[in-house]
Amino acid sequence: MSTAPTLADKAPEKDAPSWVTRFLRSFMNPSVGTIAGAIALALVIGALIVAIFDPEVQRTVGYLFARPSDFFAAFGSAFGGFFTSLFRGAVFDWTQSSATAAIKPITDTMLRATPLIIAGLAIAVSFTAGLFNIGVQGQLMMGAVLGGFLGFYLNLPYGLHLLVAILGAIVGGAIWGFIPGFLKAKLGANEVIVTIMLNSVAVYLLQYILTTQLFTGPGGYPGKSQKVAETAQLPLLLGSGFRLHAGFLLALVAAVLVWWILKRSTFGFELRAAGANPAAARTAGINVPRTLMLTLVLSGALAGLAGTAPVLGTEKFISGDVAASYGFDAITVALLGKSSPLGVVLAGLLFGGLNAGSAIMQSSNIPVDIGQITQAVIVLLIAASEAIRLRRAQKAANASSASAVKKEGAGA
Repeated sequence: MSTAPTLADKAPEKDAPSWVTRFLRSFMNPSVGTIAGAIALALVIGALIVAIFDPEVQRTVGYLFARPSDFFAAFGSAFGGFFTSLFRGAVFDWTQSSATAAIKPITDTMLRATPLIIAGLAIAVSFTAGLFNIGVQGQLMMGAVLGGFLGFYLNLPYGLHLLVAILGAIVGGAIWGFIPGFLKAKLGANEVIVTIMLNSVAVYLLQYILTTQLFTGPGGYPGKSQKVAETAQLPLLLGSGFRLHAGFLLALVAAVLVWWILKRSTFGFELRAAGANPAAARTAGINVPRTLMLTLVLSGALAGLAGTAPVLGTEKFISGDVAASYGFDAITVALLGKSSPLGVVLAGLLFGGLNAGSAIMQSSNIPVDIGQITQAVIVLLIAASEAIRLRRAQKAANASSASAVKKEGAGA
């Protein structure tokens, strides 16, 4: 006689996460082999794209069978040119006559990596808690707005002025992160939807404040704020011959701080527990809603800190494009870095190198967008790999479950 399934039998099935949830969790934590393979394959694909659309390759393919050597020579030159141009633009340019110009590419890579590293840390913190903070772009904008405003509005001594502007940027991002955190903790609102909506709010708010005289100043024009005072600017690290500023050191300090918070602090333990298993965390006495809210505040604060790189370091003013695409690129940086501080730093340098190398590529008649294309291919390859792996695991689990049921039926 068969027995009805008990509540205990049904609970695991009811509480089991959906395939989409499991995919997103897997997507946020790919294996090192998957990441390395995706990067290598994406670079090869990028080189192939450059070779296929190279004018000389297209010309020689017209008489490929008559003189195949011309085609293969042109193809090899274009294919290899992608890697040499990328290396010259991102690491070391051996064609330059001076040592300063030769090592400038690596400093440009570090400069471009600075906001990506800090914003990537913001994403990594939220990922660790099982949250999808898609609002880093807007939080970065608000950090840049408040930090830049304090930078040109106040008149303070050097050092103190810079510190106040940096703290202002952190507070601006934290406030923008508190909004979805509060709604998540108190109302159970979906942080993805709220943060995406707040991105749009930040964009339109930024456009508005850049039309006010408070930001543009007397004689200014809409779309650009007053210039940040020299006392609030991030100092250059290598002198006037390079653009690299102290924001890169801030990024490294932020990475160490995030590592300590996640691995050594009580809050970091609660954050990781809430992300791994909210139900178990509640049983252990952790206030999960409060932890998630503070996580988004911390994530927003880091995003605001990332806003100091352009507004206090590179551009030195607020514009409608002050955040560029840092907040969205940071998602990929955190993904490649496996949400670990060291991994985020390395991934940020990789993406900074791809962006820096685009300048040399353009001078070599290689489309400047190839860097963005390569980054997108990396994400697609990882997503595809994780989806296939998860699907295979699901099929194996289903087959194992079916086999167990058949054996149980045969035994009965």
